Amino acid sequence: MKPRHFLTLLDLSPAELKQVIERAVELKALRKQEAAEETLPGKVLGMIFEKSSTRTRVSFEAGMSQLGGSALFLSSNDTQLGRGEPIADSAKVLSRMVDIVMIRTFDHETVETFAENSTVPVINALTDSYHPCQLLADMQTFWEHRGDISGKTVSWIGDGNNMCQSYINAARQFDFKLNIACPEGYEPDQELMQANKDRIELFRDPQQAVKGCDLVVTDTWASMGQEEEKLAREKAFSGYQVNEELMSMANSDALMMHCLPAYRGLEVSETILDLKDSVVWDEAENRLHAQKALMEFLLAQR
Repeated sequence: MKPRHFLTLLDLSPAELKQVIERAVELKALRKQEAAEETLPGKVLGMIFEKSSTRTRVSFEAGMSQLGGSALFLSSNDTQLGRGEPIADSAKVLSRMVDIVMIRTFDHETVETFAENSTVPVINALTDSYHPCQLLADMQTFWEHRGDISGKTVSWIGDGNNMCQSYINAARQFDFKLNIACPEGYEPDQELMQANKDRIELFRDPQQAVKGCDLVVTDTWASMGQEEEKLAREKAFSGYQVNEELMSMANSDALMMHCLPAYRGLEVSETILDLKDSVVWDEAENRLHAQKALMEFLLAQR
């Protein structure tokens, strides 16, 4: 039986995504009650990092440990991936030694090729195109604070990056409307927008985009690998800061999210992350619970 992979949100059905999030909420409650069970004893997670990350490493490694398994951290310096071995060859070998693999890398084709040649489930822990694990955490967070996101309106403010593109997939899978506010030249993938044109609307004015919305989301203006573009991007996005004034134009009970790390004074104001509308700390914690639920789900499919 071929393994199930999680490379984008489209790899699970809407019902399966809901199942994972419900289990994540349950796992979170069990952890707080100190009643969690070790559901994956003896299982080994291989973690391949070509892009470094605090939250991704800690959440996956701690999560696997809490489920009774273990995790191996592999940077590009630790694997043959960083020395020119074909991705397909690495996948065929590593998947014979571990039970599940997560990859955080640049090119989305890397995780696709690895998954095609892996005999165990592969999780996309971030590529330049998509960040589906973060969306699981975001959807869990909205559910905990406001209930079902179906029928709601979400506003994405900033770069049409991997997070924005994952929100486009989320609009389709979780049945909400997505307003995208970004400057010209920084739009998400055109084919992806066209395929989901019934779910999304593109704006140039953030104030117009947040009117009537239930959730405002943003991200850093310069992602890893875009450091040389930092000054140009700061200039292009200067009118796209999520701040108290912008949030006041959304619905009165609208939430604010950011996948972190955040650069206060740039894409967000100095204080917005600490105000009552912000749920970024719950959002960050929920990476742990959502990914635990995801690993359980993928391994159960085997």
